[in-house]
Amino acid sequence: MTNLLDYPLLVFVATFVVLWVTTWIGTLLRKRWHLPAEDMRDDFGVTLGATLTLLGLIIGFSFSMATTRYDQRKIYEEEEANAIGTEYVRVDLLSPDAAGQLRPLLVRYTDLRIGFYKARERADLAQVNAETAALQNQLWRIVADAAKAGPTTSTMLATSGMNDVLNSQGYTQASWWNRIPVGAWTLMYAIATVSHLLLGYGAHRQRSFLSIVLPLLVAISFLLISDIDSPRGGVIQVQPQNLIALASGFAGS
Repeated sequence: MTNLLDYPLLVFVATFVVLWVTTWIGTLLRKRWHLPAEDMRDDFGVTLGATLTLLGLIIGFSFSMATTRYDQRKIYEEEEANAIGTEYVRVDLLSPDAAGQLRPLLVRYTDLRIGFYKARERADLAQVNAETAALQNQLWRIVADAAKAGPTTSTMLATSGMNDVLNSQGYTQASWWNRIPVGAWTLMYAIATVSHLLLGYGAHRQRSFLSIVLPLLVAISFLLISDIDSPRGGVIQVQPQNLIALASGFAGS
């Protein structure tokens, strides 16, 4: 199922249009029902200010959630590279036959992990995941057979390293699934809609430019949040720098 939040530009356009229309509706309500009475103007201002403040807090909280998840994806990419690099060295503890089989497979596995980070289309990602799963089974089978043939401390160390390689991929996948909850997005949009409705209702003519400026600023904020939160959409993405460096080291060895 397509996640519309994976398209930050779409989020930006939709947010700006919805909030601008909401502000315009508030202006129409003001013309029909007139501004609040003078004795209610202060209460209205307090309500509008509190609503806009709450919107700012929710946006800041959501931005913090998005950056935390982005940093987590970067950390797991580094851990994946470290786990693969460590296991590549540890295969020397196995028999020459097993080590000879594992090294090219680990090189291929590294290339697949790089492909996982760079894949943008669902078909490409599905192919990478399928090949990764098949290669993981092959890697584990070779290590397990070597451990069964000679259950020594050295083989157990190599087996533990391969387990770290497989686990790191699972942690990475979980972090890419860990997104800002839909409920948080719904809350943000609800508060943004109410605040812009109040803004349009209470704005004076000389401040009518706010009907464009504030929706634009909020839309840009939503664009940034959705861009950071989307692992494969937008321009702010985790680059597999550590894995690429590891693959280059394999090629030079």
